[in-house]
Amino acid sequence: MSYTLITANRNYSSWSLRPWVLMKALAIPFEDRIEPFASATNYAAFRSFSPTGQVPALVDGDRTVWDSLGITLYLADRHPGVWPADEAARAFAQCAVAEMHSGFSTLRNDCTMNVGVRVEPHIHSPALNRDIARLRELWEQGLDRFGGPFLAGRVFTAIDAFYAPVAFRVRTYGLDVGPQAQVWVDHMLAHPAMQQWEAEALAETWREESHEAEIGAAGRIIEDYRAV
Repeated sequence: MSYTLITANRNYSSWSLRPWVLMKALAIPFEDRIEPFASATNYAAFRSFSPTGQVPALVDGDRTVWDSLGITLYLADRHPGVWPADEAARAFAQCAVAEMHSGFSTLRNDCTMNVGVRVEPHIHSPALNRDIARLRELWEQGLDRFGGPFLAGRVFTAIDAFYAPVAFRVRTYGLDVGPQAQVWVDHMLAHPAMQQWEAEALAETWREESHEAEIGAAGRIIEDYRAV
């Protein structure tokens, strides 16, 4: 078994982070290959390794597995620990992963991921406030039902990987998710895999114009920790 995981820029690529942090946290070995966003549209270039022209993609021998959820399901068939062992926790985790995969569109659009900056956001829209309220509700439910410190119990599973990019967003934009959920955010940001991703993000020197413009549209950058 020899995996290659293809991802994009550490600063920007939230979808890349999901399988990357999952595989790191579960000690699933893989070759790490970065294909950076060179422009606002990378479809043609990314089609050389992914049928959707998007990241992430997992190469397993002569097989390519695409999409962060597709990769997670593929890994779950081959490695223990992707989903919680407890049946109730597993059902909760799978529903929450599906919700993250298909929902929270306003959060994605209004608070795009950029690990290395801190932003004073514009006034939140009602739709963004609804997304933040739902995050708080979901995270508190998982922590209350399964005892933490992770969202479905005592160990890191796919639900934590899928909400890992949101942990960075909470910090970048100073989002208020309530004290209990903030404890999970802080716990995630201290995880060794998340710290490795952040260190690599801060070391990146490339910038992509459209992603930088999205941050500018979201609010005022008040701190930038990235390499010059």
